[in-house]
Amino acid sequence: MIKLIFYISILISAVHSQHEYNKVVIQNSKLNVNGTEYFIKGICYHPVPIGETKRNFEMIDTDLSLMKEAGINTIRVYSPIDDVKILDKIDKAGIKVIINFGYNQNGFYDILNNTYIDYVKKYKDHNAILFWELGNEYNFNPQWFNGNLENWYNSMNSAAENIKKIDMNHPVSTAHGEIPSLKALSMGSKIDLWGMNVYRWDNPTSIINEWKKISDKPIYFSEIGSDSYMTVAKDGFIKGENQFAQAEANKKIITRILNASNDVSGLLIFQFVDGLWKAGNPNQQDIGGWAPNSTGVPYDGTANEEFWGIVDINRNKKKTFEIIKKLYNEFKI
Repeated sequence: MIKLIFYISILISAVHSQHEYNKVVIQNSKLNVNGTEYFIKGICYHPVPIGETKRNFEMIDTDLSLMKEAGINTIRVYSPIDDVKILDKIDKAGIKVIINFGYNQNGFYDILNNTYIDYVKKYKDHNAILFWELGNEYNFNPQWFNGNLENWYNSMNSAAENIKKIDMNHPVSTAHGEIPSLKALSMGSKIDLWGMNVYRWDNPTSIINEWKKISDKPIYFSEIGSDSYMTVAKDGFIKGENQFAQAEANKKIITRILNASNDVSGLLIFQFVDGLWKAGNPNQQDIGGWAPNSTGVPYDGTANEEFWGIVDINRNKKKTFEIIKKLYNEFKI
């Protein structure tokens, strides 16, 4: 009997330790992971192989190795990773994941069907999870909500509240397109921190003072960056594929955000690998693609959707990779 009690106490202690080790909170308007301030040095990650249109993780080992080299500590994904082996690999690499739940993903852990709750219950104790994120710049797409964004904000806030009931160890955020309105902020009262997808040429930090006037909640840049294709010649950069333009833009963007690190919780560059599936034939890299409110993309004002990677589809490093590697690895909180 004494031995049984001893083993039970060890088991409880192990579970308790795992629980404590995976605690993420907002403290003094900053992210705090397991008692230490955490600054997101991140990348958006949606790996779709050449010739395909759906995400898969066949290159995860190579990708994680490149991410570690670049000093990346956080991955942001646009739909949940329902594979504990992949999450384990990410955790082993010392990287955290922001898990995004979409509104309508045909029932795949989405908000419309309330299946996101199943994912939270399943993975809330996994050490790779940094926090939960609801939606991706849905404010640019009111047509998805019968033309009324209040329908989205109500769903978003309810989802945040529901997550908090079952997981007290991870904050809940949303990725908003640009700065939210006062009404959106009010309707999103259960959101702990706000992510913002910001494309303001090469200086997204102008949004920080705007934010301070309306909220004291923490913010992070959920999407920033530049593509490597110039639709027109501009600002001294020639037309066509132009890795120099991308590298210069990202250098200025990242440097300015890191210099403002007291006022933000981090940044995520869009994106890790080129997306050949987005604008045309998935077997080749096409010019084109379109994204709402993308006229602020440096340096041509056009988001060429298949050229955003910091590595190409074959994982060759672009010029911006070395810029990010230097800035991320040198930055300390």
